[in-house]
Amino acid sequence: MSIEGAGAEREYGRDTVEFGRAVAFFDAVYAFAVTLLVVNIDPPEASDWASLSTLLGTGLEWQLLGFAISFVVIAIFWRVNHRIIALFRAISPGTIAANLVATAFVVLIPFSTQGISDVTTSDEPLAIAVYAVNISCAILAQSAMYYVARHDGIIAQPLPRRADFAQFLDTLTTPIVFLASIPIAYAFGANWARLTWATLIVIGPVSGRIATRRVERIVAEDAAATPPHDR
Repeated sequence: MSIEGAGAEREYGRDTVEFGRAVAFFDAVYAFAVTLLVVNIDPPEASDWASLSTLLGTGLEWQLLGFAISFVVIAIFWRVNHRIIALFRAISPGTIAANLVATAFVVLIPFSTQGISDVTTSDEPLAIAVYAVNISCAILAQSAMYYVARHDGIIAQPLPRRADFAQFLDTLTTPIVFLASIPIAYAFGANWARLTWATLIVIGPVSGRIATRRVERIVAEDAAATPPHDR
């Protein structure tokens, strides 16, 4: 077999069955992870339905809150995964392996959600720590998948490396907030740690806008510095 032929087998174009199967598999994993979240919700006893206060007194509100948080988190992971794959002109064994690592952390989210949603453990700092580490590892693993794809040369229109770095700094915002919530949980309690997560509602969009402006500026500077015949 020629070297060219061997190299061609190391990636699968967007129009191949292998590419479609890979994307379908990862979509199914995200759907499965979302479905598993409902397992953390304990069905209330018939007597608990007597009134709203009785129903909420079972701890159902914490379980529903944990479900809602993790549903949004997994949905965001799925969207990010699609945005990254949309940049690919093909898929390589390396990116498939990296994506498997990322989805492994995503599938763990229903497990770590149980700790923060069960009324008997929701106030434990360790439950906060496990959830925060789980989310942070999933985010970093998705970022690693992008860089593996860049290394394998399957990004259709790669940005300047400085632009990639600017986007990576934006990506780090969420893990930093989640990891910062761990010492807060141990020092001030789980509720304060959860409030730390809520700051991402403001910090996330602001960081994203700053990163977008930086990327646009870097791309413009790179285009201006490139001779017309090299573009």
